Amino acid sequence: MRKVTDSQLRLGAVHISSIQFDLRSRDEIPKLLMGLQYIYCTPEVRDKVFDILEGIVPEDKDANNGRPGMDLWKILVLGTIRLNCNWDYDKLQEIANNHKTLRQMLGHGAFDGDYVYALQTLKDNVPLLTPEVLDQVNQIVVKTGHKLVGKKNEELRGRCDSFVVETDVHYPTDINLLFDAIRKVIVLIASVCFSVGITTWRQSDHNMRKIKKLFRKAQNLKRSTSQTGEKKAARNNLIIEAHQAYIALVTSFLARVYDTINTLRVGKLATEEDLSEIELYIKHAERQIDQIKRRVVEGEKIPHSEKVFSIFEEHTEWICKGKAGVPQELGLKVCILEDQYGFILHHRVMQKETDDQVAVPMIHGAKDRYPQLNTCSFDKGYYTPENRVELSELLRTVILSKKGRLSLVDQEIENSQEFIDGKKKHSAVESAINALENHSLDCCPDHGIDGFNRYVAIAVLARNIQIFGNIIQKRRLDQQKRLEGIHRKQREKKYMRAA
Repeated sequence: MRKVTDSQLRLGAVHISSIQFDLRSRDEIPKLLMGLQYIYCTPEVRDKVFDILEGIVPEDKDANNGRPGMDLWKILVLGTIRLNCNWDYDKLQEIANNHKTLRQMLGHGAFDGDYVYALQTLKDNVPLLTPEVLDQVNQIVVKTGHKLVGKKNEELRGRCDSFVVETDVHYPTDINLLFDAIRKVIVLIASVCFSVGITTWRQSDHNMRKIKKLFRKAQNLKRSTSQTGEKKAARNNLIIEAHQAYIALVTSFLARVYDTINTLRVGKLATEEDLSEIELYIKHAERQIDQIKRRVVEGEKIPHSEKVFSIFEEHTEWICKGKAGVPQELGLKVCILEDQYGFILHHRVMQKETDDQVAVPMIHGAKDRYPQLNTCSFDKGYYTPENRVELSELLRTVILSKKGRLSLVDQEIENSQEFIDGKKKHSAVESAINALENHSLDCCPDHGIDGFNRYVAIAVLARNIQIFGNIIQKRRLDQQKRLEGIHRKQREKKYMRAA
């Protein structure tokens, strides 16, 4: 049973509209909570957001029956504050149980101190927010923000750029990826055997130590820098022998695992799901063994398309953007489109895509959501002749510098005042990227491509809520300062009369 929010106030609870904030605070928490407060206290916005949040509940589930689940409003609040403040779930649990203002936003009162959020409860509920639901909520937030700045029907001018969101992986090499794979294979097969009373893998810890010893030996051997050919050849032979011993031991354990899997499958002692998971890691191990043989023993250069950079986060890509001091990044590129008010209109996770491949889809997606978008600027990396033509059909003004030598027509376009002004303003998108990276999009700790997509979508939504929360905070602070000025003048007049 799930409700969007509990309409019945708890004993001692403060209504969300009555929550007070420190208007001079520079922290992100009051800004985000003021944005959420505005959403909750504006009926037309709240109703739209609540209707969308009800989509979290699967269609085959009755929201009015069963055990009470976390309110959907609480899931939204906790999900956005986790990403906006760049917290892990442990930090989120601590703040959710002890932060006074946040607990008021969650609907808890002064006499509700015994109600605490368990860590697993947070881990189970926050992931219920899907990218599709978050995108719909984000559209309402952005449109509300445009109304808030008083520019509802004004033409939107966009800035488009991409950046890398890293995945939580270690630096990949052939041998440490093989070690990851065989470690998971042995741990999983030992666990399954222990649960059914088979003692074949009772020495699994000892087996892992044997593998790790050979792994470290192969890892620590370095290529010779000597000018003598004989010394180089001798060192290369040592490296080959160490790698061969390592993969030979791993291969022997894989053969034992295959025998154990056949025994479990024939006797129906384990579920197919458990065995399939083990076989998945076996495939990873066999691929790495093949690549080690080809690279180290046979001297072959492995094509980039065949490489996997993490067996746990298989969507991870090796990205070289040419930044100073950053030779490579491990993760996925994310493209964002920001408007002149700082709101992120649209984003796209780029799996095996380059900038020039996403330029047109980004504008299509943004135009579908915000038809008043008529101008957008891009970096040179987005340029192709086809992109310029297609974008010109979608937008009134396209600020996209051409690569290479400019023709007379291109010079006329790029020397126009509108093009120059748009190009100067384009660098502001770096501020939005830096803000997203500071608010959790530097590295994604969530697992799998679904977790990655959800993580990015929540971060974008949280950033947009924070932006218009900041607008509200500034307006309230200005109003407070005006009232303080009026009161000060009244006191001065009173003292003057008394004098």
